[in-house]
Amino acid sequence: MTGVESPEYVPGHGLLKGRTAVVTAAAGAGIGGATARRFLEEGARVLISDAHARRLKEYEAELAREFQGAVTSMACDVTDEAQVGALFDRAVREHGRLDVVVNNAGLGGTSELVDMTDEQWTRVLDVTLNGTFRCTRAALRLMRDSGGGVVVNNASVVGWRAQVGQAHYAAAKAGVMALTRCAALEAAEFGVRVNAVAPSLAMHPHLVKVTSKELLEELTAREAFGRYAEPWEVANVIVFLASGYSSYMTGEVVAVSSQRA
Repeated sequence: MTGVESPEYVPGHGLLKGRTAVVTAAAGAGIGGATARRFLEEGARVLISDAHARRLKEYEAELAREFQGAVTSMACDVTDEAQVGALFDRAVREHGRLDVVVNNAGLGGTSELVDMTDEQWTRVLDVTLNGTFRCTRAALRLMRDSGGGVVVNNASVVGWRAQVGQAHYAAAKAGVMALTRCAALEAAEFGVRVNAVAPSLAMHPHLVKVTSKELLEELTAREAFGRYAEPWEVANVIVFLASGYSSYMTGEVVAVSSQRA
């Protein structure tokens, strides 16, 4: 299959003007970093977080050169409840309220189930599913009191379909999908929407380092467009879910891939 070329980058349209957002796992070139940039381009004030403090500060400095006064950062390990609480407290302390949370933190890995250790299983579940739970819970407690907001979780098409060596990651992402749907029903009464995106392959340098060339080529070939997604293309869908254009959507998991099945 001949791949379709990536489209031109879409400029911002002020869709998130005046809103305050927290984006996790946002220290660089992946979906989280692309989402932070897109949010800033759309007029939001953004608190970016990541477990990698050095890379986080470097990316904050890069963004601050373009969006002076609109971006701050705070290191946060989403497996640590105290750090999660401190992150969300800072967002409210600095900006007075919290409007949007993007739960992007996740951890992958490849191991067939018969060889998988308890530590491998638990680590992936704790970052990817439990971390999303901790951040969603913290966000909903604040948004309940303020009377509204939006949560967008990063799931994966692997939560729908099987892939060899990905039992822990698939289970975690399927859990994120279920968490999204349940949280949406509970949060509707206080005006909060909870949705998720489910990408497949959004190429960035870190992914190349941790994924085999053969698997990347296989996943790319399976896509309808015959190419991988740019991280900003996934971020565009997150912007839509965070904006008023999706005001009647909640509990949805939006595939950003043709590989749902």
